[in-house]
Amino acid sequence: NLGPGPASQTYLDQEQLLRIAHRCGAQAIHPGYGFLSENPEFARRCEAQGLVFLGPTPEQMTAFGLKHQARALAEAARVPLLPGSGLLADVHQALAEAERIGYPVMLKSTAGGGGIGMQRCFSAAELEAAYASVKRLSENNFSNGGLFVEKFIADARHIEVQLFGDGQGEVIAIGERDCSAQRRNQKVIEECPAPHLSDGVRQALRETAVALGRSIGYRSAGTVEYVLDANTQQFYFLEVNTRLQVEHGVTEQVFGLDLVRWMIELGAGTLPPLAELAQTLRP
Repeated sequence: NLGPGPASQTYLDQEQLLRIAHRCGAQAIHPGYGFLSENPEFARRCEAQGLVFLGPTPEQMTAFGLKHQARALAEAARVPLLPGSGLLADVHQALAEAERIGYPVMLKSTAGGGGIGMQRCFSAAELEAAYASVKRLSENNFSNGGLFVEKFIADARHIEVQLFGDGQGEVIAIGERDCSAQRRNQKVIEECPAPHLSDGVRQALRETAVALGRSIGYRSAGTVEYVLDANTQQFYFLEVNTRLQVEHGVTEQVFGLDLVRWMIELGAGTLPPLAELAQTLRP
């Protein structure tokens, strides 16, 4: 029992969580989702205290934790990217970059997540008006005011590929989920496999996600998110979630596996080779 109090005194209290782990004789900590699940400092502290962190490495969390860094890694792995900018120095650079890219654009916090820290802008006036408020929101929520702009796709689908890596260079894709049905940038419905995709697009989504995971020797469960232009069927990299997502159960039901069990067995060193596991999956 973590006791009473807000998240800062319970689920985010690293000292208390580590004390409990040692007191009960735990050998590993499962990160879950939310709270400390993508906190590289907590993962390092687990490892330093002899606890197996059942998620990606701290270095992988850091590499994908900021969206502008993730874009650079995706570009190096030849994953398609939306036209966008690097980190912006000020609103004047934002306006110049948006003019180069072409409106509409999304103004995004590099540290944002959960739909927080982004604003769609159809004109220079809207971008100029939004810049200060998005920056302030980003600083307040993520302690990071870094912003960038990216081309906005109006008629878009949101597709995410489920990955699993062994940390030794082998990574497999376990299908994809369509999470286009959203309210206030929060996912409402998840479909697996994603409907109305050609075999070529479906294969390319999975292959580029695997290439990105292999490029950094990804470990454990993760998700590569894409935006797909419904008119052209072209897809573009959005971000990587370096954790098990709450919707993992959708993939588990469709493919007949237990991702949490895989994470535990990987940490224990008893997980069969991923190539072997891939042969057992359905459909």
